[in-house]
Formats: sequence, structure tokens, C-alpha cells
Amino acid sequence: MKNKIKVLFVCIHNSARSQIAQGLLESIAGGKFIVESAGIKKGEISPLAIETMKEIGIDLSSNKSKTIDSLGDATYDYAITLCDEALCPSFSNAKETIHWSFKNPATLKGNKKEKLAKTREIRDKIRERISDWVETKKTHEGLREGNEP
Repeated sequence: MKNKIKVLFVCIHNSARSQIAQGLLESIAGGKFIVESAGIKKGEISPLAIETMKEIGIDLSSNKSKTIDSLGDATYDYAITLCDEALCPSFSNAKETIHWSFKNPATLKGNKKEKLAKTREIRDKIRERISDWVETKKTHEGLREGNEP
């Protein structure tokens, strides 16, 4: 039996995009993956991320932000960066690095209602990308419903 696929989602502060992605992958296919997230800097988990994830039944309220440095020598099958900024972190302890560009919810402008709507859009785009990626992994790595890797 094959080991679970280890995935690390990475962004600047580990406060929104990477936390959202971790929660989504765990929800979509958690039994097939070991999922973590980290940033190059530590930040507070975004209240916008917490609220928009709660809307779809995923609770991020007890999550803690962590840095890449805190991972030590941990290795991953995939490191997926989620930044749209010029300063997007890299992570060398992964067999493969993938980049998906998503707007940073911390930089959103507008009132709370407008920021929530934009954060929902980002969440939904991340969910779509993860769902597509998981389907690819099912095909290429033999992950099928009901079969543990």
C-alpha cells in the first residue's frame, strides 16, 4: 500500500490562502493526503478566511499560523505556492513545486461586505483548482474513491 501524498501549501503569512487551501484539501480528499500549510512570515489567521470557510462547514478558527522555518527538515511530495505578489516563498524540501496565483485577501479594498464577497471568490477559485488537481492525482497516482493510497 502506497503512502499518503504529503502536500504543503505556502504563501506569505500563512494567514488566508494557504489556510483556506489546507482546509479545502483536507475536506475534499483528506484521507488520501497529509496536508499542512506555512508562510515565510507568521501572521494571524484572517477573520475573512475564517468566516468564508465557516460558511462551507470548514472551521479554521483554531488554526495557528506557522513559518516554513518551523517545519525543520520535513519533506513533501508537493509544495504549492499560492501568491500573486513578487515575494512568493520557495520551498526546497519538496519533490515538486507548483505555483497557483491567487489574490491576497489581506490586500482587498472596500467595506467588510465587499471584502467578504471577494474572499469568497478567492476561496471558490482555490476550491476549483484543488478539485481539478485531486482529479489529476486520482488518474496519475491511482487514487480512487474507497482505495487508500
